[in-house]
Amino acid sequence: MTRIFRAPAFYIQGPGALGQLGEKAATLGRSVVAICDALVLPNIEAELTESLGRQDLAPTVIPFDADVTHKEMDRLAEEVRSIGGEVVVGIGGGRTLDTAKGVARRTGLPFVSVPTVASTDAPSTRGIVIYDDHHTMIGVEQMDANPAFVIVDTAIIAKAPARLLRGGIGDALTAKFETEGSWKGTGLSKQGTRPLKTGVMLGDMCYRMLLEHGPGAMRVAGTGEVTPDLEAVIEAILWLSAVAFENTGLSVAHAVATELGAIEPVRKQSLHGEHAAYGTLVQAVAEGRTEDELQVLFSFYDEIGMPRRLADLGLPAVDDSAIEELAAKCAKSPFMVNQERRLGANDLAAAFRSVENYS
Repeated sequence: MTRIFRAPAFYIQGPGALGQLGEKAATLGRSVVAICDALVLPNIEAELTESLGRQDLAPTVIPFDADVTHKEMDRLAEEVRSIGGEVVVGIGGGRTLDTAKGVARRTGLPFVSVPTVASTDAPSTRGIVIYDDHHTMIGVEQMDANPAFVIVDTAIIAKAPARLLRGGIGDALTAKFETEGSWKGTGLSKQGTRPLKTGVMLGDMCYRMLLEHGPGAMRVAGTGEVTPDLEAVIEAILWLSAVAFENTGLSVAHAVATELGAIEPVRKQSLHGEHAAYGTLVQAVAEGRTEDELQVLFSFYDEIGMPRRLADLGLPAVDDSAIEELAAKCAKSPFMVNQERRLGANDLAAAFRSVENYS
């Protein structure tokens, strides 16, 4: 069977990388529309304007502070068309980047991704997670191509709250387990083909980098200090995890994360990456990973302060009924085909209980 590998054309990471935005955007077009997180904009506006101005570009900067909805993406797409935009740049966290991706998709323009946090692996992907006006997820769209450039200024990300980096680690931890599950299962990647072995190898590399550098990165997260540990963890989250899963697939961990995110108290109290991290524990237990592997994983969570019980994520009542209901919903996920052995609701419920009771 044909297999396909896709990734961003360029991934650029380091302190001060935002300064390269103008040079890179100029290779795509002259009329640049930057959709920027409204809270982030005051902190980067001078550098953003200077970078674009050096290339004599005609930038339009649009502050953004809303949810990723069809309405918002359609509105902004019309604004981009009306000003003759040629390049769409997204600057900010997940909501802003996904909205900017949706605008690029609707206008058919190239997209440049500039994440200001490393809370998920989404900045390098084609995916756009869409919500309704009540912040309930209603669907996922895909851009025709990955971002033309992903520009990661680690000096900016180093100032973001530590919890957001921890969430990013949680999202990226899934890569090893889900890429291996995808390789052994029967599902297809986003490209509509069976996974590449390369994706599995990248997932394993991502996991090893997180274990090695995660504790050190968390010690400096939020301080503004850029260290080798922080650089490595940001690379694992924003590059390795993204490219690994897009060329293989999702499995149990994200089936669990999706269902946890649909529970309002959980969604309000905890992050997607924390849901994914819990899902990784469920997947590892359900797959029958060795006790040595589980000890490494659980110990890592404890060392970096990752929540590992449902109550810590905000589930109001953690009893047999709640676990069985959650397991039944997870078992229906389309991601469950990405396993060597198809796991049912009873398998997942047993895994949930083991995770909850792990000392």
